[in-house]
Amino acid sequence: MSDASKGPLIEFQGITKTYGQGQAAFQALRGVDLCIREGEFLAIMGPSGSGKSTAMNILGCLDTPSSGSFLFQGVHVENLDRNQRALLRRHYLGFVFQGFNLLARTSAQENVELPLLYRGEPPERRHQAAREALALVGLSGWEHHTPAELSGGQQQRVAIARAIVTQPLVLLADEPTGNLDSQRSHEIMELLARLNREQNITVLMVTHEPDMAVYTSRVVHFVDGLVASDNPQEGQAC
Repeated sequence: MSDASKGPLIEFQGITKTYGQGQAAFQALRGVDLCIREGEFLAIMGPSGSGKSTAMNILGCLDTPSSGSFLFQGVHVENLDRNQRALLRRHYLGFVFQGFNLLARTSAQENVELPLLYRGEPPERRHQAAREALALVGLSGWEHHTPAELSGGQQQRVAIARAIVTQPLVLLADEPTGNLDSQRSHEIMELLARLNREQNITVLMVTHEPDMAVYTSRVVHFVDGLVASDNPQEGQAC
């Protein structure tokens, strides 16, 4: 965990998000305040329509707030243009989804190399970084297998390796165990907890499963577009 004297890594100040206009308008977020320190492992929970997915999309720079301030390392993200937000995503954020989103006819190593290919990294650097990322998730020796040759748990490990190969500050995981059985789910949660602990990657995870949330250091519940509760499980919140 980072020094508590440092400012927050991420901060929401009065964040709102409204979709549509006039009578058809829907306010998905209604003034959310939230701060996240470097090295936290945060679970974001709430019923369908609570605003948790909207908050996650804004955190991942995939959407923008209607009002309020979104700070990342003190930078006002809401003032960045589309290209600047894309650069922030590319250099600071990694993403893991419920559907593994792997290229079917491509090897595990090639899937992991994709973010580095988009960055324009030279081949040897891509190869080395992908091998190291696969080793971190326990898949040394599986580099040349395609997704069809891997179990669901192994595919999610490849997806996690792809998300961390760029050494992001923040890993955003959207229902990362949603397509896995109980045993594989716990294995993936143990992996995320280890990456958080040993690599100091800040992990933000949307989940509806309380038994997955127990792996995190803090649980934030959204209800009706607001933070209804914010409970540290270890350490201190902001």
